Amino acid sequence: MSINIRSLGAAEEVTGSKHLLEVDSTRILIDCGAFQGKRAKADAKNRALLGDDIEASSIDALVLTHAHYDHCGLVPYLVKRGFTGNIYATSATRDLANLIMTDSAHIQARDADYLSRQAEKRHEQFDWKPLYDNFDVIRAMDQFVTVSYHRPISIADGVQIEFFDAGHILGSAFARITAKDKAGNVAILGFSGDLGRKGKPIIKDPECLNEIDFLILDSTYGDRLHESTADSLLHLEDVVNRTAKKRGKIIIPAFAVERTQELIFSLHLLHDQGRIPDIPIWVDSPMAFNATSIFVIHPECYDKETYDLFTAHAKNPFGFAALNFSQSVEDSKALNQAKGPLIIISADGMCEFGRIQHHLMHGLGDSANTVLIVGYMAEGTLGRRLRDGAKEVRIQRDWYQVRANIEEIDAFSAHADWKETIEWLECIDKKRLQRTFLVHGEQEALMAMQGHLIDTELKDIEIVKMGVFYKIA
Repeated sequence: MSINIRSLGAAEEVTGSKHLLEVDSTRILIDCGAFQGKRAKADAKNRALLGDDIEASSIDALVLTHAHYDHCGLVPYLVKRGFTGNIYATSATRDLANLIMTDSAHIQARDADYLSRQAEKRHEQFDWKPLYDNFDVIRAMDQFVTVSYHRPISIADGVQIEFFDAGHILGSAFARITAKDKAGNVAILGFSGDLGRKGKPIIKDPECLNEIDFLILDSTYGDRLHESTADSLLHLEDVVNRTAKKRGKIIIPAFAVERTQELIFSLHLLHDQGRIPDIPIWVDSPMAFNATSIFVIHPECYDKETYDLFTAHAKNPFGFAALNFSQSVEDSKALNQAKGPLIIISADGMCEFGRIQHHLMHGLGDSANTVLIVGYMAEGTLGRRLRDGAKEVRIQRDWYQVRANIEEIDAFSAHADWKETIEWLECIDKKRLQRTFLVHGEQEALMAMQGHLIDTELKDIEIVKMGVFYKIA
């Protein structure tokens, strides 16, 4: 008779979020994300799924905090491996997760085909198979149960969840989980998923996650502070104007969900205010186009400013004259031959796959161009190497000189920095909070966050180790 938690991913690293809550013999998995980074290493970790000692079929329910790939990317694989329970998520998270998982299945199928043909040309053996396909995604979608914010629901014997808006991306949620074991012990745990930020465009501010005994806390930016939103707009304005004067291209690697929509919103604002020239803006990602359509049908997630634009003023912040969506491969290829000035927003956000790689291959060698980093880049990724100042990078087996200007605006990050995290914690009853577990961060960020939290007089702050049991009751 006990209540335990352990992390099966995003422990002392940022991607692959998977946290297991065990209440007696009941197992609740919070998130089932994919690891990202160097392809071979990430693939091996993803195939391990829950480790050697946990079968997918032993999981009773899955709670999904939001639809980013590193939180939902392995859900179809979990289903394929035998998970038959319910998947609890908000309505917007369900819709976005469907898009993310379907896109992942397509990418894996395309990669398998391409790599197989390349191996055949080299007379090499090739036995790599995708983790899952579209059929597995469809099966996973059949298991979703949508839950609105502030609607407590029982998900297993002795386990109840309630969602609160995390202010991270559309539909993102904190999960407050009340667990009661057979001995009558009760613990209330708060899983932050990814903690969002105040004052971000489009979505609401993070809500309070109070009345909890234990907190599992996102620490991605535990060692960094972001620019303000106002400063980020000035910085974006400056980058666009400087590059446009050189008639260059601004190439922006961005995740199709949330980051792309926020960039569109910000560029729309600068365009309408006459602060940037009237130059073509292309979103080169079919998934981003579909994700933007999902944003349009979920006004319940908007902040007041965005809601008023859509309703009172009947104005679409995701559509304006300078904005174009590239749907076909031919459109994407044409952008590589097009002359600047031009803005290209393309996925993948960490530059590890997708159309962004082709834009970088064609654009990195031109000093008139700018590559604008607007989000977190995990260790080992192409985006991280560019951010860290590499003068030469390898993309799809070939080496490319980096002559383009590399800029970074971290205010577009959807993760709270350490100061914003401390401010968010002010609403929590610290006398009640018995223990805080730090996850979802690299080692330096975790240690820095631990130090910042100690300064707030929080008690018992633990940096979570992968696979280690932490007894709650």
